[in-house]
Amino acid sequence: MQALTTKRTPTTTAVTLLVLAWLTWTAWARPLMLPDEGRYVGVAWEMLRSGDWLTPTLNGLPYFHKPPLFYWITAASLWLFGHHEWAARVASLLGAALGTTAAYAFIRRWSGEREARTGLVVLLAQPLWLVAAQFANLDMLVAGCISATIVLLAHATLLAEHGKPWRAVLTGAWAMAALGVLAKGLIGFVLPAGVIFVWLVLQKRWRSLFALLWWPGILVFLALTAPWFVAMQDRFPDFLNYFFVVQHFKRFTESGFNNVMPFWFYPAVLCVCFLPWLPWMARSIKPKVGLSAPQQAVRLLMLVWPAMIVLFFSLPKSKLLGYVLPAVPPLAFLAADGFLSQAFLSRASIRLWRIGAGIGCMLTLGILTWIAVHPEKSTRAFAQVLRENRQISEPVVMLDQYYFDLPFYARLNAPVAVVSNWDDPELHRRDNERKEIADAGQFDKAAADKRLVLPAALPALLCHSATTWVLGPSSALTRYPFLGVATDIHHESGTTLWRIDTKNPAMLSALACG
Repeated sequence: MQALTTKRTPTTTAVTLLVLAWLTWTAWARPLMLPDEGRYVGVAWEMLRSGDWLTPTLNGLPYFHKPPLFYWITAASLWLFGHHEWAARVASLLGAALGTTAAYAFIRRWSGEREARTGLVVLLAQPLWLVAAQFANLDMLVAGCISATIVLLAHATLLAEHGKPWRAVLTGAWAMAALGVLAKGLIGFVLPAGVIFVWLVLQKRWRSLFALLWWPGILVFLALTAPWFVAMQDRFPDFLNYFFVVQHFKRFTESGFNNVMPFWFYPAVLCVCFLPWLPWMARSIKPKVGLSAPQQAVRLLMLVWPAMIVLFFSLPKSKLLGYVLPAVPPLAFLAADGFLSQAFLSRASIRLWRIGAGIGCMLTLGILTWIAVHPEKSTRAFAQVLRENRQISEPVVMLDQYYFDLPFYARLNAPVAVVSNWDDPELHRRDNERKEIADAGQFDKAAADKRLVLPAALPALLCHSATTWVLGPSSALTRYPFLGVATDIHHESGTTLWRIDTKNPAMLSALACG
């Protein structure tokens, strides 16, 4: 138990560095996963390649599924550290470090060093948290912002009630909420506000509730968030409707989106993820006597916080694992609180605690190893072939789908043509990758006409270039007989890279070039 209660108190900076080191050490070990990692890193790569850091683009088309903070951080990381998978995951790593360090510092200040350090062990041994920290999408970044906003708002409240300076902390909370909005939209503000509102109402702290609505903080929030939204609406008149109505309210209220799960999905997931610590978490729910007022307030916050997150994301039918990440830090504290609340910490209890942490770490390592050994549909090998054989002026064409990670791995310097049935009336009724790029095309129809190509127009497109590289499913050979004349450069896992050479008379004939 001495290791958990040692008197040496590390600084927050030291803890942050240790947390980053722990979260990062295997971030290099696997290719980008599809579709999410390839999609979001691809958008960041286009931002860096084009020099347009204002408008996110997917294959050169305005892409407004999500706001820009993840892309800004990722593009800056690629520019600073180079073209590496771990650099593409920096935004998620920073989000995880932010959420971890913020929760640790808050608990240490108001509940004690022992509680903070024990909770930190649980959080850093939590497979869901560690794996998500190395997954390049927006969920961990916004989870870190939401967690930091909640603890800053609570910290400002407790400071004010104890007569300590609080305005700078509250300003930081509003700024962090703004970053949350820029990370993934309205939930960056709505979720922290909901958690703190319920927490204060349950304690009848009405004065504190109104004090948080501090106008300088609100101005900071608007100054950070409004410019990008105003700029996008000015450039694209349908932006606000698409971003807020379609991507926020309809996605939350309607059932026509992917990943439909039952209401109990998130409670079940969290129970599985926290399985080694469930006995102690159950103990933490019981009322506890002998605590100071701040400690009681912190315990209540740690109960309200995950309950609100889980309830909010359980309401819509579409559910993804990453949505519930903001609930993980307070649950780690509850596990630590239940463990430390035992009247006597026996050797057996400490041993079980360490075994639980070890199981969590080993499970995380096993998951990451499995993903690295079984990369799902990565185009890294195809990109390597393109980099070694393709001239920079030779166009690339994709069949049936947009391979999100190829531009990043092949370092393509221009958008590609994507051949599919883009006039399918059912296209916009399905929540899939084709719909995403079709939606993007609605914001720049002139560019979409060049990049979203119908199958009948493919032969004429290929006739325009001496050499074209075509990536698509190997089965496309039955639909495009001219591919039988093309050179099969590389194929694996049902996908083939062909080289079309129109200097070849047989190819000219097969394409019917005029």
